[in-house]
Amino acid sequence: GFGVNPWRTHTRFLVSHKLLIDPAYADPLREWLGSMLPGSLLILDEAHHAAPSSGGRYGIETKITRAVRDLGGRFEHRLFLSATPHNGHSNSFSTLLELLDPYRFTRGVKVRGKQDLEPVMVRRLKEDIREVHGGFPKRNVQRVVIDDLPEDAPELVLSRLLDEYRGVSALRHADAPPRARTAAGLLVVGLQQRLLSSTEAFARSLRVHIATLQRHREKALAEGRPATTEDQASFLEPADADDENAALDEETADAAETSAVENITRTAEAAQTQDAKGDALWQQAQALLSRMQAIAEDARRQPPDAKTCALIGWIRANQCPALPPFGKRPTGPAPAWNERRVLIFTENREGTKRYLKAMLERAIEYTEDAEERIAVIDGLTSGPRRKEVQRRFNAHPRDEPLRILIATDAAREGLNFQAHCTDLFHFDLPWNPGRIEQRNGRIDRKLQSAPEVTCHYFALPQRMEDRVLEVLVHKTETIKRELGSLAKVIDDDVERQLLAGIPHDRVAQLQAGIEQADLPAAAKAATAEELEDARERKQGLEEQIERCRTVLERSRGWVKFDEDAFRDALSCSLEMLNMGPLREHRDAAGRTVWALPPIADPRWVTTLDSLRTPRKLDEKLADWRKQAPIRPVVFKDPDELAADTVHLHLEQRVAQRLLARFQSQGFREHDLTRACLAQTRDSIPRVILLGRLALYGQGAERLHEELVPIAARWLAPSPRRGNLRAYARDAEARTLALLDEALGRGAGAPNEVIQRRLLASAASDIEALRPQLERRAKEHAADAVRRLAQRGEKEATDITNILQDQRQRVEEELARHDAAFSQRTLDFSPDETRQLEADKQHWQRRLGQFDEDLAREPERIRAFYQVRAQRLTPVGLVYLWPETN
Repeated sequence: GFGVNPWRTHTRFLVSHKLLIDPAYADPLREWLGSMLPGSLLILDEAHHAAPSSGGRYGIETKITRAVRDLGGRFEHRLFLSATPHNGHSNSFSTLLELLDPYRFTRGVKVRGKQDLEPVMVRRLKEDIREVHGGFPKRNVQRVVIDDLPEDAPELVLSRLLDEYRGVSALRHADAPPRARTAAGLLVVGLQQRLLSSTEAFARSLRVHIATLQRHREKALAEGRPATTEDQASFLEPADADDENAALDEETADAAETSAVENITRTAEAAQTQDAKGDALWQQAQALLSRMQAIAEDARRQPPDAKTCALIGWIRANQCPALPPFGKRPTGPAPAWNERRVLIFTENREGTKRYLKAMLERAIEYTEDAEERIAVIDGLTSGPRRKEVQRRFNAHPRDEPLRILIATDAAREGLNFQAHCTDLFHFDLPWNPGRIEQRNGRIDRKLQSAPEVTCHYFALPQRMEDRVLEVLVHKTETIKRELGSLAKVIDDDVERQLLAGIPHDRVAQLQAGIEQADLPAAAKAATAEELEDARERKQGLEEQIERCRTVLERSRGWVKFDEDAFRDALSCSLEMLNMGPLREHRDAAGRTVWALPPIADPRWVTTLDSLRTPRKLDEKLADWRKQAPIRPVVFKDPDELAADTVHLHLEQRVAQRLLARFQSQGFREHDLTRACLAQTRDSIPRVILLGRLALYGQGAERLHEELVPIAARWLAPSPRRGNLRAYARDAEARTLALLDEALGRGAGAPNEVIQRRLLASAASDIEALRPQLERRAKEHAADAVRRLAQRGEKEATDITNILQDQRQRVEEELARHDAAFSQRTLDFSPDETRQLEADKQHWQRRLGQFDEDLAREPERIRAFYQVRAQRLTPVGLVYLWPETN
């Protein structure tokens, strides 16, 4: 309803960066979080977008920087994820870290490398992990060369004519206002991008441009608005998944592109005058446009272009060997496909995507199940449809006929296609290294089962533009290999160099510029000092892995989590529900899996849905439940995108429901309704009382929890028995070991006569052992209280040292800037100077806050670890009976 704050309706949200800066969404979020919401967690993906922007000598804060600062501080916990955390500006990097931890870092105050970063930052390079530990594929970049084209090939002729048109257009607009010159240049760049994508995309935009020019010349064009920034962006940059324009339907998208071309053309022509010189250039431009249009329109009616033919040839050689040549019918049975899949990326959503899909459909129309072999993901693909296509593409090829996936840049982030695909084609290349890398990352990623993947791109050496784009591909791979990620400042540098397109007379200059694109010297030094020193390379990675393993095993030992015991508990719960145990067997691939027993209880229907194969698009719920089987389960991460099994972990819905019956017992007071009776190979009857000890801090925060056991030799009730006496620690350890052994081997229970005797004495045994359990729990509680206090004192001391150190560094930074402020800002832009002034004002305010933080934060931490309440609840009674008795 309109009166409900949407943030209060659920517990987990996925939000785009754009929504964080929109008050319509951000204001209710602030109202929900308040000043700080306990237990809340902000996971900021692509966190580098929150860093101040690069491009000059000093990073300038953006809307997203300010939004994350305001909202991030309202979350109790923060986790930032990024492949490109450093853009070469020290103040930008320190600001990003301040957003993460405002006590350790202050914006504009230089980060001191490993010493500062080690407590908060983990950095891993894919190549290092692949070589040392495995788990990532090797990437091969394959150049698909298309040469020996005839000189009159449309791809070559149109490239030369468009470059000639660029020169004529520049002469026509030489004396025009800057806005008109910019618009004229943008038109040529946009047309060049479309030509390099496909002749079809080029022809569509060229047609609109020519018609608009003609109407403007004939004074038949109605007055309209000049081109806006949005027009320019939509014309030059394809919409990604986070762009509202990506969700336009085809008709609306066509209209939007037509409008952008018209508005940019109108803006370019607004100041043109008709004199002799202008008329001569106009005629020259019209002649070139007419030739290009004739060639492009004729090419649209011809067989596939060279790139498409090469792609069809690859499909024939690698996916469908019996595929006949384009346009030929097979003489025998329909050609069959093998299990290989391919992902094809294209930039231009409408022209190239439609053309490529149509050509591939014609090429494979006589193959087996042709209509099921191709799918498309673009900005128009709805969320459910996108999931359905992703599911099909990741399903095993023997179960799903889909073999070719055409994707626009709306799919270059956030989607995984690595389950059964090792080949990716760039049908056209983005003019940005980051976009190339994001595309490659759809199959070159964790859980790729193949040892190698191949990323293909087309190269036409006879075409001047391709020589520049080849250098761009090589630069992308060099940066990935040397830096591990693509710094945005390098992306920006490359984009600036290609801002005016690829004029043929500047090809060599552009090649050299892209090859030399790098962090500026000062930024490179700052990056090496602040970031690279924090990265332990391959020689230290194995040591880090061992440390992580040790921590993991220590954690497992503390919580006593064991995979076999977890599985047995779930199986036991199923048996208690009279459903039968889990059944172990081998699947078709030879893996050990477990099947759930048939569960007919209608109350379990929605819970069991989490074990079914994903629901298909538009499939009715009842039909899905009837047809989708309950998949077998596994209890270890399969380390692959497995669609035929479900990993049961502690948070999985089925596991949660089965464990709830056991967990609820631990919160009941004076209500032990069951006892465990087991036989051991020991000769002494024993009894164990288990208690749950919980310690709580302020606000009922649970600080500590453990099971406290008391073991004793069991004596039959009699007038002379007296109270049971707890064992000493050694005998207790022996008793617990016997319990583990009995449960581990599935020991049976004693006979019914003995069971009745033991259960009859249960109440008196609990009463006899409870005082001893309470004394033992007090000892455990005292030890836990001491350790909690020590932890609180250590963290309080740490935060004190951090704040004192940070205060000193802010004072030094402020003094240094005061002494050299005028000299440092000499080369700054007005915006950079304002940003530095704002940072200085923040330092001054921050100095005034340090005393408050030092007085408040250490005490707050100590108070957090102070135990305010204790609770001991008996939760289990165990009898161990000798097998020989």
